[in-house]
Amino acid sequence: MAFGDSLTAGHGLPTNLAFPAKLARALQAKGITVGIANAGVSGDTASGGLARLDWSVPDGTDAVILELGANDMLRGVDPHVTKAALDRILGKLTARHIPVLLAGMKAMRNLGSDYAREFDAVYPALASTHSVVFYPFFLAGVAADPKLNQADGLHPNAAGVDVIVARMLPRVETLIARVRAARGS
Repeated sequence: MAFGDSLTAGHGLPTNLAFPAKLARALQAKGITVGIANAGVSGDTASGGLARLDWSVPDGTDAVILELGANDMLRGVDPHVTKAALDRILGKLTARHIPVLLAGMKAMRNLGSDYAREFDAVYPALASTHSVVFYPFFLAGVAADPKLNQADGLHPNAAGVDVIVARMLPRVETLIARVRAARGS
């Protein structure tokens, strides 16, 4: 399951071009057949994700790609609030024995160096205290590139999603290997 905000949901893109659908096709091309549910909600914050976690991630979910925090950053939410919500999400998923790939986010630099420093530290800190597969920046290689983003400059276009999928694919394969190892298969 891909659990996140508009970056996961595929804001401005047809469903078949959203991150979860393209990731599933990339895995299938490597001989790994998985279904990836799209649990992305545009506008969602880390706290919003925490509020909907229990009903959005059903029993039987094998793994979660957690991508939240971009809206927290855009709204200037205190990084401690974002970190606390993500920490609770990770704790709840761990208690349910659901492996997680944590996709990090970085603050836009126009928010000030203090905010950027505090926000940017959230994801590495969580990755160091939770047993997750960690991908440091969901938009690596895509952020601020007009050729890879929609007109709003915030949401990746189809080509941008391709870059995200290609860069994240090795970490997703690691997540899948963890699921298989836990099952003993």
